[in-house]
Amino acid sequence: MDWDERLFGYLDDLEQEAESRFGIERAGELGDRARAEYAAVTLAGRLLASVDRELTLDVRGVGAVAGTLQRVGPDWCLLGGGRRAWVVRLEHVLTVEGASERSVPEVARSPLTRLGVGSVLRGLADSGDRCLVRTADGASYDVVVSRVGRDFVEVVSEQGRLLLVPLAGVAAVRAPIGSD
Repeated sequence: MDWDERLFGYLDDLEQEAESRFGIERAGELGDRARAEYAAVTLAGRLLASVDRELTLDVRGVGAVAGTLQRVGPDWCLLGGGRRAWVVRLEHVLTVEGASERSVPEVARSPLTRLGVGSVLRGLADSGDRCLVRTADGASYDVVVSRVGRDFVEVVSEQGRLLLVPLAGVAAVRAPIGSD
């Protein structure tokens, strides 16, 4: 083997080693990027990909709530089943069973998914239907939603008492779908 062949062989070895190191480094970067991108996925994003699926949510102060996921907002979701539906505050969801493996990124979401739970409760106030408000501490109120403030809901109990319930404490609301 002459000098040229040894030099080219040596350079080929260096090139293969560089490619191998680049491949290892690239694989690490891809793993880091995938972890960083998944860190931006929200519960609402995962639930949006699960619309029309049967889910079971374990909700603080309520327990297991099951039904077909119908809608999702930034801080709530709607589970339907039968003639009544649950509006569940996402901050009180402890676990979700049956969700899709996928998620819907923010840029692909409908503008309607930006409506907060206050919009849903205002709809209940407009309907005048009785509903069951469940709080995170397990309390239950059979009420009619009267008005919705920025961080509270005003309800009227069966006895005609006016109650203010901070939204942060509302875990879920059981409401009729259409008329009972």
